[in-house]
Amino acid sequence: MSGHSKWSSIKHKKARMDDQRGKVFTKLIKEITTAARQGGGDENANPRLRQAIATAKGMNMPLSNIERAIKKGTGELPGVSYEEVSYEGYGPGGVALLVDVLTDNKNRTVSEVRHVLTKHNGSMGELGSVAWMFETKGQILVADYDGDEDQLMEVALEAGAEDFRDDDGTYEIITAPEDFVTVKEELDNQEIKYESAQIAKIPKSTVTVEGKEAEGVLKLMDAMEDLDDVQNVYSNFDIDVEKLQLDE
Repeated sequence: MSGHSKWSSIKHKKARMDDQRGKVFTKLIKEITTAARQGGGDENANPRLRQAIATAKGMNMPLSNIERAIKKGTGELPGVSYEEVSYEGYGPGGVALLVDVLTDNKNRTVSEVRHVLTKHNGSMGELGSVAWMFETKGQILVADYDGDEDQLMEVALEAGAEDFRDDDGTYEIITAPEDFVTVKEELDNQEIKYESAQIAKIPKSTVTVEGKEAEGVLKLMDAMEDLDDVQNVYSNFDIDVEKLQLDE
């Protein structure tokens, strides 16, 4: 399982999703607002907005929050203009990190990102140093599924998914970005519940980390995601969750 989905699975096992919901919604609102500002408020004519709305619905964001975010982007409501930036770096064990941010103060954000990396035994990388290790895909995680695995795989693949993976009962459905909404909507139609559904950057290969390095990577990911300007943190680590002592 890829680093980003492994991280999502670990957060689920640590039962932190409810605690993080407010932060997740804040990040999604930024993305919806930016997408609407750049491409307009009609999701049918704005693919990025359509994907952002699908991701927000996948995270159970209320429709009223989505509508307000769109209006902030189109100027119908007052809002902040954000700049998109990606930072690249390395964490413990040499794992690659790709950090996507939306910020109204780039100097503040790069300082915060660098501080978190340094504090957790990581380092900033040059532009292009790790981005080539990732590819953009639709990603849907189904956890605690009590139905038939073969049926779930069949539904996903027939709807247009590229890949279906099982990692200790957490199923990862991978799609091309343009097929993400279609696959997600088919799962909705089949009343299949999922933990998350989003456009993500998936590593082409992974790096195994264990012991203290694994714990360090997770602390780094946690701290980076806690930064207000950070939208997503992607990594190429592979960790055996069963060997870690996770907080309940």
